[in-house]
Amino acid sequence: MAMNGFNVSNSNVKTKRKFYPNLKVKKFFIPEENRWITLKVSTSAIRTISKNGITPVINKFLKKGFI
Repeated sequence: MAMNGFNVSNSNVKTKRKFYPNLKVKKFFIPEENRWITLKVSTSAIRTISKNGITPVINKFLKKGFI
């Protein structure tokens, strides 16, 4: 989700702005199903998938009810 914040100028005038997540479109291969899936994920999620593997991450999100 986008976060709200302020741009702060040199004279300390604050104007509203948004901080957007760093989203990327990435293809992942699922070896159990022998197919590719395309996901729009954040760069931190890409690092998590690289560390843990795509199948455990998908199973975790299925168990939590996000997918």
